Amino acid sequence: MALLQSFIEVHPDSHFPIQNLPYGVFKPQPTSSPRPGVAIGDYVLDLSEIASAGLFDGPLLKNSDCFFQPNLNNFVSLGRPAWKEARATLQKLLSATESTLRDNAVLRQKSLLPISSVELLLPVAIGDYTDFFCSLHHTKNCGLIFRGPQTPVMENWYNLPVAYHGRASSVVVSGTDIVRPRGQAHPGGSSRPYFGPTLKLDFELEMATIVGPGNELGKPVDINNAEDHIFGVVLLNDWSARDIQAWEYIPLGPFLGKSFGTTISPWIVTLEALEPFAFEAPKQDPPPLPYLTEKVSKNYDISLEVHIKPVEHNDSSVVTRSNLKHLYWTLTQQLAHHTINGCNLRPGDLLGTGTISGPEPESRGCLLELTWNGQNTLSLNGLDRKFLQDGDEVILTGHCKGNGYTVGFGNCSGKIVPPAP
Repeated sequence: MALLQSFIEVHPDSHFPIQNLPYGVFKPQPTSSPRPGVAIGDYVLDLSEIASAGLFDGPLLKNSDCFFQPNLNNFVSLGRPAWKEARATLQKLLSATESTLRDNAVLRQKSLLPISSVELLLPVAIGDYTDFFCSLHHTKNCGLIFRGPQTPVMENWYNLPVAYHGRASSVVVSGTDIVRPRGQAHPGGSSRPYFGPTLKLDFELEMATIVGPGNELGKPVDINNAEDHIFGVVLLNDWSARDIQAWEYIPLGPFLGKSFGTTISPWIVTLEALEPFAFEAPKQDPPPLPYLTEKVSKNYDISLEVHIKPVEHNDSSVVTRSNLKHLYWTLTQQLAHHTINGCNLRPGDLLGTGTISGPEPESRGCLLELTWNGQNTLSLNGLDRKFLQDGDEVILTGHCKGNGYTVGFGNCSGKIVPPAP
């Protein structure tokens, strides 16, 4: 079967071929209203223009106003049949053999805009944000650093996907500066806690689920239906102040060490686009309880990298190479567990995976692990780093490759700036 091609020229290494079509929200001009779009090559297709032209003519989307909204919440709430209808419509419109958009110069000019010329925004209004802790290698390393070799992984971790409730208000889109947070840390030589700008600012390499249809309060999502509640996946950097975190986290967990900023990539890659890269998830021991036991348990082969561009340098260094396949608990297990007590998820909710570390030292997903909490140094183009300095920029990237094309997520980046005096 011939590979589907678009009439828009797409570079072979592009993250956004016609097989991907990730969803985002953008403004064509600073004064424009936000509107949904999909990425194709170096362009964004304005879905409000496609809807205005009456080209979403399938039964589920024909009379919908979901593409005239300032975010994707309405669309993601419609569920998988509507998502499949939209994907089929868009792949047909953008294909090389379809004349409807290709030969309509006026509509093409209105609806296809260079990504470099638009402002990308958060794709959804995030009502709630939960951050899980689902990589065994990350969990083990953190346990060794903070508790020692006796019990690096707690007993409960092997039985449930551990998580905490994050702060949705400080989730920002890629490219937003991150202000170095102030807070308390362990007392040094004195009996009083340190107070001031964090001295241990870190990144965390994560991905996150964007929730589609939610569930009613008191009605858990069955594990084998959980995939129908996942619209897609983004890159996520859960910035962390390790000294603030270490001082505050007992007994209730992370608070100010995390809530100052979380960055996500602007493009949501759908599960339909990721499906060709799905494979069987690792065996879990002990076997999960029945409510977490899946008929089909799968992860996705998504290669992940972290680059750091040090302050006043043009070149970045790769500091981490990892993969989503290293997750112990699957995306669907995370979602089902979140609802088992009756908690209601809502469209646009964000579920972070936790730091994605692999078994090799170079696959560690944060500086806490890479420098072993500052005991070692990391070399960036000859510069030493234990933690992030003001002016450093962190760039997360991710992609799947195979079948003659790449499905990618673009970048998830942020630069550290000092706090106001």
